[in-house]
Amino acid sequence: MGNREALVEGAKACLLEKGYSRTTARDIATAAGVSLAAIGYHFGSKETLLNEALRELLINEWATEVAGGDADPARAAARAPGEQFVATWGRIVDGLANPRLRALWTAQFEVLSLGARMPELVSDLSKMQGEAREGLAHMFGGVAPDADPQEVQAIGSLLQAMLLGVVAQRMFDPDSAPTGAELAKSLRALADRVSPSA
Repeated sequence: MGNREALVEGAKACLLEKGYSRTTARDIATAAGVSLAAIGYHFGSKETLLNEALRELLINEWATEVAGGDADPARAAARAPGEQFVATWGRIVDGLANPRLRALWTAQFEVLSLGARMPELVSDLSKMQGEAREGLAHMFGGVAPDADPQEVQAIGSLLQAMLLGVVAQRMFDPDSAPTGAELAKSLRALADRVSPSA
């Protein structure tokens, strides 16, 4: 493993252990076993490195764990959309019992709260949002593999908003957080109210 990869792995470990704002460049260099100057050489800044580490954690750990193999649009489409929706929410909730994934969610909520004071952070992370919305739309079974890209983004955006809210509820008030089946029923009731012709 080269210095760049070691830095990303060190940054991942620090993010999960200390969070975003409490991680120092020295913490990362120590965890990676490389010099402090290597961060500037490979990434330019600690924040760029932490953002890359967060991106990799989300793609390589969270999405893989939650997708359960269903991130592939063709595989997800093979299941009934309602079944896919409920099963995915179940995997998300179950994933919160995994200390590593729970720490990743804690880091994400921290990053969201830091965004108001760190516009460059929001700018870096917003670049990932289109891909994230597309992944969620397919993961939850909300779109067909050949769906219109605008529809994919719109459905993914709704799912992303729901995801943040449900995870926050589950972390802070687990007894009141809805299940996948309850969410599906609520969405149907809401859709019938706001768009009766749907």
